[in-house]
Amino acid sequence: MSENDFFAPLLQAIANIIISRQARKESLMILDMGCGEGSHLSALSDRISFELGKSVTAAGIDISKEGILTASKNFDDKIWAVADLADTPFQDRQFDVILSIFSPSNYAECSRLLNEGGLMIKVLPQRDYLKELRQYFFADTEKHTYSNTGMIDRFIQNHQVVNQERLRYTKNLSQPALESLVQMTPLTWSSSKEKINQFLQKESADITVDADILVGSKQM
Repeated sequence: MSENDFFAPLLQAIANIIISRQARKESLMILDMGCGEGSHLSALSDRISFELGKSVTAAGIDISKEGILTASKNFDDKIWAVADLADTPFQDRQFDVILSIFSPSNYAECSRLLNEGGLMIKVLPQRDYLKELRQYFFADTEKHTYSNTGMIDRFIQNHQVVNQERLRYTKNLSQPALESLVQMTPLTWSSSKEKINQFLQKESADITVDADILVGSKQM
């Protein structure tokens, strides 16, 4: 199972929101702020273009040069740039949709980039997001539990909220998929190689995705 298979229900939920709320536009420009290696944006934009039958221009930025290099090699029909979230190389009011999927946000820059009628879609981890990893790697620390209340409040302060929904599901991941997930998530970055290797001795494991999807429009 690939990373996109694991996140497929989440990506479909995001695509459904964009399709239902931006269907009247002749074309779409989508920016993913914190795109990583680009797979989420590529899958989303291709799905939206197919379902709407319209042109979708997709751009992704990330501070990681390695991530952008991987994205540009794997998805060369998209626009990729190494950039700071607070200082992006785009014109004012250029985008119909801005995505922030499990990544930080600079709301002042988002406001500058969104056009009239544009949407900001922010995906935040909920209490049980990757709880199996939290329970294993942070059993005796405060990171064993998680709350996104502060980040939700900040989003509400900066946007006119038009929708908020919670998506929760569990998928069984094979050992190769577990290894990819462990490499991807910041939850394991401070863990020892020994502890990571012990976790990866599992042949498979049930892993939970639990997220809030916040949809906002630009405050006028």
